[in-house]
Amino acid sequence: MTERTPSARESELLDLAYKYALEHGLGDLSLRPLAAAIGSSPRVLLYLFGSKDGLIRALLARAREEELAAIQPGDATEELAAVATRVWDWLAKPEHRALLAVWVEGYARSLLDPDGPWAGFARSTVDDWLEVLKQTQPPARRKTSRGAAERTAVLALLRGNMLDLLATNDTARTTEAVRAGLSTVETTKKRTTSSR
Repeated sequence: MTERTPSARESELLDLAYKYALEHGLGDLSLRPLAAAIGSSPRVLLYLFGSKDGLIRALLARAREEELAAIQPGDATEELAAVATRVWDWLAKPEHRALLAVWVEGYARSLLDPDGPWAGFARSTVDDWLEVLKQTQPPARRKTSRGAAERTAVLALLRGNMLDLLATNDTARTTEAVRAGLSTVETTKKRTTSSR
């Protein structure tokens, strides 16, 4: 089954709806105020996205795309701790707080309402991040349980501190915690390399 290419109007309205969602969240999204704010109508949104749930799925996919683009390694030689440091620097920027809040909302709702439009969002984002982090590990390490544990620990470190940052707005403390946690990843990697 091939994916249909969205029309220019659909893309434009999705961009506008995404900006609206970043400002207002997704939880209480109502088509009438959304449509009024973006210069459309509920009927047009329903026609283009099939349903309110279809629009929410499109908005979550957009948030996931944006997040995934931000965590890609800069080049093939960038190592796990370096990628995680760069990702944290991106996460910690104040201008990304709205995206992170939408992401957290989608993540939590996918756990609480696994059959709704959020279905699979949490699992998909975990898989996305783990795959990106996996690509930064040496090929032999990627296939080991130790390698899987290492990238899982890095993901937990980033996500845990991201939630803390959103709750407290304490960039200095959470950044220091991330740096401290990542220093153990680098040490473990050096020990593993030198023991060969």
